[in-house]
Amino acid sequence: MFPCQKKANNVSEINTKKFNLVLVTPQIPPNTGNIARTCAATQSPLHLVGPLGFDISHKAVKRAGLDYWDYVEMYYYESFETFEKQMSSNARWIGFSKRGTVKYTDINFQADDWLLFGSETQGLPDSILQQCHSPVYIPMSTSHVRSLNLATAVAIGLYEARRQVGQ
Repeated sequence: MFPCQKKANNVSEINTKKFNLVLVTPQIPPNTGNIARTCAATQSPLHLVGPLGFDISHKAVKRAGLDYWDYVEMYYYESFETFEKQMSSNARWIGFSKRGTVKYTDINFQADDWLLFGSETQGLPDSILQQCHSPVYIPMSTSHVRSLNLATAVAIGLYEARRQVGQ
């Protein structure tokens, strides 16, 4: 467990004036570490939804995040159901998936959106994607590539959202 990890009892304790990044069942420690570094750079809260494919104290996660973990506002939820119970019904979820129906540059992001990403191996489950305000995708020019790296997709989505709202 990292010193920056927080446990929110409800969404009112979380900074909802910023983009919140949600990783649902991430599997690869270095991806989570790199995403945490992006969160530190942008002051975006990071929400990890279990079960995780690794121990949160795993040295690969620490190494990928380097010395930025103290600057990450991070929350952990044991399951998506736990995460969902703590959310406000006003929270707008933007689900990123190769099965999305809206190109990520065609959505009008709002500064308090929650950006949801699934695991590296399975993506965002359909049951969660269906609950999202907008299921978005990042286009790829070839069918030979199944998906982008999770940390890359998060950075693309977050920085487009920030660009649109002038952050």
